[in-house]
Amino acid sequence: QVQLVESGGGLVQAGDSLRLSCAYSGRNFFATNMGWLRQAPGKEREIVAASSWGGLHAYYADSVKGRFAISRDGAQTIVSLQMNNLKPEDTAVYYCAATANSRWPPVTFEYSGQGTQVTVSS
Repeated sequence: QVQLVESGGGLVQAGDSLRLSCAYSGRNFFATNMGWLRQAPGKEREIVAASSWGGLHAYYADSVKGRFAISRDGAQTIVSLQMNNLKPEDTAVYYCAATANSRWPPVTFEYSGQGTQVTVSS
């Protein structure tokens, strides 16, 4: 069974920073690529950032380039998302996700967490 547990969401003001973390655990599943997705009210879920195994490659959506940074720990079981200079349009539920597929950048993920709310006020 694969589990992804997010933490770190909250309510902040525009220009502030937040750091999201996700702990992954599971047997018989190799999280080759991990990422963060988000879904705002009335919008489709989108991939915000992704990291390959060992952090060799990183992908960012155009809307967050230069402001967000994704990282994985040495054991490759924790993936974090540092979000700087947050904007009201970043308001969404953020989901941690993992895939065993080595395709890069990833377009789908087999597993995702329950999500954590990020709200940015103007």
